[in-house]
Amino acid sequence: MLHTTLFFDLDDTVYDHTNGLWNAIRDRMNQYMCELLNLPQEEVFLLRRKYYESYGTTLRGLQIHHHVDPDEYLAYVHDLPLEAYLKPDARLRALLLSLPQKKWIFTNADAAHARRVVTVLDIRDCFQDIIDVRALNFHCKPEEQAYLLALELAGESDPRICVLLDDSPRNLAPAHDLGFTTVLVGRDGTDPAADYTIPRVQDLAEKMPELWFDDNMGSQF
Repeated sequence: MLHTTLFFDLDDTVYDHTNGLWNAIRDRMNQYMCELLNLPQEEVFLLRRKYYESYGTTLRGLQIHHHVDPDEYLAYVHDLPLEAYLKPDARLRALLLSLPQKKWIFTNADAAHARRVVTVLDIRDCFQDIIDVRALNFHCKPEEQAYLLALELAGESDPRICVLLDDSPRNLAPAHDLGFTTVLVGRDGTDPAADYTIPRVQDLAEKMPELWFDDNMGSQF
């Protein structure tokens, strides 16, 4: 089947999950909750896990139960020197530019953080735009509504011609059920939520060479 649109998760997907950035973001989340809720670190960890499992993100739980200002929270948790964790990736850039489909960042983070990440990686111009938590009206993966809104924002009506790349099987499962082709990034082996698994986005061509070809015509886009 011809695919027309690719959705890329941001954190731990477009960059290597071993570089420590997401761990630093989680530490900032913990610190924010310790200061806001005056809770010991071990209780914060349990509460964060509860909110993640119930709502998809810590922020969503904090909004519902603690009326947290999302702008303040997002600015705080992403206040990190990205250049200490990320650097331009020529191979990633070349792969993204070679893909003929429309490409979108689809993230539970906010656009400000996403823009900083793709700028440091030197891939900002590889994407149509960023679909972030604000664009989704604070719905977030894995809520089904988040995927439906992402399709609408990308101008797509048929998930069967779309691909989602994400590092979380939990986030891929609803997309898979809706008909997306799903790619689990950062893993080996198989997963029920993933049609394909790849160690890094840079390995996409090895698993899905058909993205560079119209399989109905047998010729390159």
